[in-house]
Amino acid sequence: MTPAPNPSAPPRVADFNRAVVEEFRANAGQVGGPFAGGDLLLLTTTGARTGTEQTSPLGFVRDEDGALLVVASAGGAPRHPAWYRNLLAHPMVRVEVGTEAFGAVAVPAEGAERERLFAYVSGQQPGYADYQARTDRRLPVVRLERSSPDAPFTGLVDKLLEVHTWLRGQLRRVAAEAEAYFAARAPGADGAGALPLGLQLRQHCLAFCESLHVHHTSEDQGAFPVLEEKYPRLAPALARLRAEHRTVERIRGELESLLTALPSADPDRFRSELARMTEELEAHLDYEEEVLIPPLSELPVP
Repeated sequence: MTPAPNPSAPPRVADFNRAVVEEFRANAGQVGGPFAGGDLLLLTTTGARTGTEQTSPLGFVRDEDGALLVVASAGGAPRHPAWYRNLLAHPMVRVEVGTEAFGAVAVPAEGAERERLFAYVSGQQPGYADYQARTDRRLPVVRLERSSPDAPFTGLVDKLLEVHTWLRGQLRRVAAEAEAYFAARAPGADGAGALPLGLQLRQHCLAFCESLHVHHTSEDQGAFPVLEEKYPRLAPALARLRAEHRTVERIRGELESLLTALPSADPDRFRSELARMTEELEAHLDYEEEVLIPPLSELPVP
């Protein structure tokens, strides 16, 4: 699996969507034409093959708990839309709703949960049932799980701790979902035997790996050179962190390989390997906070 790059160019917008996207951003999410009066968001995904960002306007429905739901309907076409194929490769997406923008993990629903959500969405927007009737393709329902808190940005230290807290939480979630997968695979369980890898586990694992890669790349290419110039005394510690980044990148690849082998994996070996990776990552994050928090707290808020 290839991590999403750090894009330098603005996201691409298809010509037929450009006017809608521009109107959305100019009018706090309100647009006319065929979308007039409906709930609309902008979803920015990373191309599965190109690695470039692409922005698509999509209708959405809020679940009963407030989560945003989008349906990969493509008007009932026989193929999934490009934005859906993109998020399967790169689950970390960006969402714009009204004047708000935030990062999210895109997680397609499965099984009974997909049936529940599709019935709920169709009850709110009957057009989706019409689209489903036009195709043999099962229309995916995607839950957009916010990956950043609502709190405003207050400083570099807060941002570092926010990213680290999210990475730690995401790794715990991968472990919990793996345990649920093993429980369903166990003899006597309803899903006993070989099971396909669940999309929820897959997406959260990919989101963790992708975010870890992007976080460390941004540090190596952005934050660390600035800190080295301003605080020469930090050079040995930053050199150690760069070396640890290479170690963590290896661990990330091992985690992806471990996930790929999960359907036939021995649960005890999986737990042992995941525990080892978690311990190494936790030690790295702890040291990074010890080294970086003092100088970052002295820098002005960008």
